[in-house]
Amino acid sequence: MTTPDLVALYVPGDRPALFDKALAGPADVVILDLEDAVPAAGKDTARAAVAAWLASLAVADRARISVRVNGGSSADLAVLSGLPGLHSVRVPKVESPADVERVVAAPVHALLESAAGIEAAFAIARAPQVAALALGEADLRSDLGVTSDEGLVWARSRVVVAARAAGLPAPMMSAWTDLADAEGLVASCRAGRAMGFLGRTAVHPKQVEPILTGFAPSPEEVAAAQALLDSLAAAGAGGRAVAVTASGRMVDPAMIRGAERTLAVHNLITRRLSGSRAS
Repeated sequence: MTTPDLVALYVPGDRPALFDKALAGPADVVILDLEDAVPAAGKDTARAAVAAWLASLAVADRARISVRVNGGSSADLAVLSGLPGLHSVRVPKVESPADVERVVAAPVHALLESAAGIEAAFAIARAPQVAALALGEADLRSDLGVTSDEGLVWARSRVVVAARAAGLPAPMMSAWTDLADAEGLVASCRAGRAMGFLGRTAVHPKQVEPILTGFAPSPEEVAAAQALLDSLAAAGAGGRAVAVTASGRMVDPAMIRGAERTLAVHNLITRRLSGSRAS
């Protein structure tokens, strides 16, 4: 399994004093935001600050930077086209493959934020430029008139399925905006993992550890995955294709991928949590 990005931290593009600090922090990816976090009057200033800082970075550091552009902004795309090596360009309000055709600076992370975007999820996921899908849930709630999480269940599943069908990684979840509710963030991440999401965008560095905790498989899941793989290994050594675990569960090779994914995510998050607590 390719090592996934688990946390992507948003930083307003008009606050360059935060850029170096964010890059030195524990997030896998830093998202410099030129869209919602920047007022209309500050777009030019933010664009210049982002361009100057990116130009100063080493190639390895630039590979950890994503930029959320303003949808359809030629000025944003013109700046980024001269800065190769970016992790990605996050394009908001994508409703068709045509909305990402002009992006050549880096792989596109397409944000689906409307009913039209959800309906076109698979076509968007198959566009050559697109490397990942994600939901923009605040805008989607507004577009749909949804006032509860239950109203987003189908849209979330649709994005997970479209990404998988197109061979893309599991989508990251949308940002959790209640900075005071770390327990709610952990619970939300656990629910998201159960739906097929992996990782989440963050709006503050203190959300990194709760996100990792929420996406970590439980001890019971880890034990079950290891038992399944051990049973299959023993069965294979005995010339059998089907095995039965100690708990009496019959398993076969088709179940290997899920168990291996569970253990890989567990190992990755264990390392990441150890690192974040030590820093």
